[in-house]
Amino acid sequence: MSAITVSHLQKNFQSKRKTAGLTGSFQSLFKPEYNPIAAVRNLSFEMESGELLGFIGPNGAGKSTTIKILTGILHPSSGEAKVLGYTPWKERQKLAFQIGTVFGQRPQLWYHLPAIDTFTLFGKIYELEDAETKKRISFLAEAFEIGDLLETPVRKLSLGQRMRCEVAASLLHKPKLLLLDEPSIGLDVVAKQHIRDAIRTMSEQEKVGVLLTSHDAGDLEALCHRVIIINHGQIVYQDKVSNLKRKFLTRKLVEVRYAEEIRKDFALKGMETLKTGRYGVKLTFDTRATPADAVLARLSEAGTLVDITISDPPLEEVIANIYQESASEPSELPCLEK
Repeated sequence: MSAITVSHLQKNFQSKRKTAGLTGSFQSLFKPEYNPIAAVRNLSFEMESGELLGFIGPNGAGKSTTIKILTGILHPSSGEAKVLGYTPWKERQKLAFQIGTVFGQRPQLWYHLPAIDTFTLFGKIYELEDAETKKRISFLAEAFEIGDLLETPVRKLSLGQRMRCEVAASLLHKPKLLLLDEPSIGLDVVAKQHIRDAIRTMSEQEKVGVLLTSHDAGDLEALCHRVIIINHGQIVYQDKVSNLKRKFLTRKLVEVRYAEEIRKDFALKGMETLKTGRYGVKLTFDTRATPADAVLARLSEAGTLVDITISDPPLEEVIANIYQESASEPSELPCLEK
């Protein structure tokens, strides 16, 4: 059975229309007019049980709205959805016992209490025996490396520590599906890696499915097998992450700092110079045309390296490339490989 089945899902919101002039202001006060805004448009997709699926797109694309519908928080305007066999907005209470959710900007841990208190409360909410709750907390504390954090008030935890506790709390009742909305937002590199490792471990050990939204391409690469990209509430691309990387994540950004001052006309073969400073330079290159080892060799030959960073372009830029590609090859979208 599929973990999630979405068919022709639509969600419209009403936005109050502003009317110019004094007369219009009175009219809008007593007889307001509204414009419909479609946050989700005719959305259809499936997610298999135990799958790690990336669900991404730019801000305002409809990701969070879709997840809120799938958890039963919002009712759709039309269309159908099944999550683990339940209709979310009709069977929200039953579904809550089978899924875990984490909204990166909406904490579920009690801010002034230790995380262990929220964990214990969740055990009661999910009707677990006390002995089972303690055993589960111990297991999660080891898996997420939070054993020394559970007795500390949440307000005193760093953002990375808190997010590890947030994700662990969502798994207390052994859900079959985990919905993560921007779980790594604002985290540093080390904290992100901790979160990714823990989620991957839980998925492997307990076969829990994960639907992940993120603006960090590293999250997709580390966790997801398949990715769905949406914009304006519609799917614009879906395929394996490996195919997405091969086809679209080919351009790399390089930031270099040298020990010596560099020329203003700094240039290297196979690379485009974006910005130069007194000691630093920012460049870009296409991995299909210039191998990374050749880039490193040429950068080393140009001077004494103090620091170097190679990164992927922002996800929004990748999505823009997908739009350009789809415009030239419309028959290839959407790709339905799994």
